[in-house]
Amino acid sequence: MAGIVVIGAGQAGSSLVAKLRGLGYADELTLIGDEIAPPYQRPPLSKKYLLGEMTLDRLFLRSEAYYAEQNITLKLGTPVSRIDPATKTVWLGDQAIPYTQLALTTGADLRHLPAAIGGALEGVYGVRKLSDIDAMAPEFAPGKRLLVVGGGYIGLEAAAVAAQKGLQVTVIEAAPRILGRVAAPETADYMRALHTSHGVTIREGLGLTRLTGDTRVNGADLADGSHIDIDFAIVGIGITPGAALAEAAGLTIDNGIRTDEHGRTSDPSIWSAGDCASFVYRGTRIRLESVQNAIDQAEAVAANMLGAEKAYVPSPWFWSDQYDVKLQIAGLNTGYDRIVTREVGAARSHWYYRGDTFLAVDAMNDPRGYMVGKRLLEAGKTPDPAALADPATELKTLLA
Repeated sequence: MAGIVVIGAGQAGSSLVAKLRGLGYADELTLIGDEIAPPYQRPPLSKKYLLGEMTLDRLFLRSEAYYAEQNITLKLGTPVSRIDPATKTVWLGDQAIPYTQLALTTGADLRHLPAAIGGALEGVYGVRKLSDIDAMAPEFAPGKRLLVVGGGYIGLEAAAVAAQKGLQVTVIEAAPRILGRVAAPETADYMRALHTSHGVTIREGLGLTRLTGDTRVNGADLADGSHIDIDFAIVGIGITPGAALAEAAGLTIDNGIRTDEHGRTSDPSIWSAGDCASFVYRGTRIRLESVQNAIDQAEAVAANMLGAEKAYVPSPWFWSDQYDVKLQIAGLNTGYDRIVTREVGAARSHWYYRGDTFLAVDAMNDPRGYMVGKRLLEAGKTPDPAALADPATELKTLLA
């Protein structure tokens, strides 16, 4: 008997099937994942799990027993080979699974260094899956030399863990500065100083020519002609939406799997949510690579699959833990032209404006600033910049 099939057993997929059951959907429900582990949290992989502060069982979003109790068929370690929209069939090799509706929560894939410049050498790792972290964990021994390629949040989080474990860490970023695509220079300056204070060497505006070694990496040739000796490397140069299955099935691709405001793709029987899905937000088609979006969008899609027909409007927020600093971000800073800095004791925050409109906030060890900023954004309010910059201003008064 055909029912709903969900491809992609990550945060979005797990949230979607749970929401379907919570909303009363009682027919066949199948969740398919290409990893052997049941759905788990990804953010702690490069933080607490890599540090050894979180055990494997605490990573899992739900116990495997939950899926059985909810009559959800969980197929793990079984990558989908193709989708046939004409017959409404998902193929796992020779196994055919029919569907009435299909949801694609296929996440995103790592960008890898080309093998021609050493990307396939032993000792070169990415940070995306549980298996990635388990493979690299034995490398984290005091005194080892680590090269991190890429100065985004993932690269910096891995660098922070390595530094805390006593490794010698170098981060290279080909762009003029770290966090160039995602944060203001003020936030980058703060994070650079934080890493430098922990002994990390950060070299910006410097690309990688190649990783060296016969079968295992042992060094790196850099774009300025220099060479450094290393014991292993972590590559954090971004991700690409997991849209290959959708594209092969003939769905419209536009910065990921193109969806409408309800999460429906170009095929009315196929939906999408999470890192792989693009949608229109404030007049621009975007993808949101965050846990909260994966949960919220998946739950919205689940409701719409059952007929809710309610537009999904996100409230973007993100976070990053590095050393003893929690960076919390609310909103999207795209198009900002001014930064207002607020500093009260150890709490610091950077507030993004475009003209007279408040767009986003980066809050470093400033949970109050983050929460007030998030509430202002949700209310569509713009705080007075002068009041915001004044440390004597009580933030809660800005909500009035």
